[in-house]
Amino acid sequence: MVLLPGPLAKALDSVDAHRRHVVFPTPSGVPFRQSDAARLAATEDLVLICGRYEGIDQRIIDEYVNEEISIGDYVLSSGELAAMVIIDALYRLREGTIRRESVEEDSFQDGLLEHPHYTRPVEFHGRSVPDVLLSGHHEQIAGWRRREKIRKTARVRPDLLAAADLHPDEIGFATGVLEHKGVEDVRNQDG
Repeated sequence: MVLLPGPLAKALDSVDAHRRHVVFPTPSGVPFRQSDAARLAATEDLVLICGRYEGIDQRIIDEYVNEEISIGDYVLSSGELAAMVIIDALYRLREGTIRRESVEEDSFQDGLLEHPHYTRPVEFHGRSVPDVLLSGHHEQIAGWRRREKIRKTARVRPDLLAAADLHPDEIGFATGVLEHKGVEDVRNQDG
């Protein structure tokens, strides 16, 4: 099942889609990245087309769609969930929605994943908030956060490290985390 081009063209024409940026969420699109969210968040007029089952007629894509975006390497039965993911990623980047400082600390803003977060109580199930976070020393806290961002990225998404802007000592730190991770991976495979 493919959406018929006639009714979809009428809907797109009713919102003057030729004068807007039209995005079609589809598994066969380019991977959606934080940089795409930032770019699209700055777009004034955006139209999202949600396909169903097999998608939409190729002639609609050829005539109206500016870009095809994939939110991941999997298939959904319709485009509504993918459109909501895109909308959520965009609106939080629009000026005045979230404090700029909060957005700048998010994962992918500097090519790294976000550092861990803690709240009260100081101890929970025998695990404590790191002492540095309780110190009130802003410079040390910033250093801890940076190291933890690198540590988490190296452990979970080492593919991101190649594009991250790391100082030579941070590269050494990341390499150490990767080497340690490699040893753990081998141990886990051995049983």
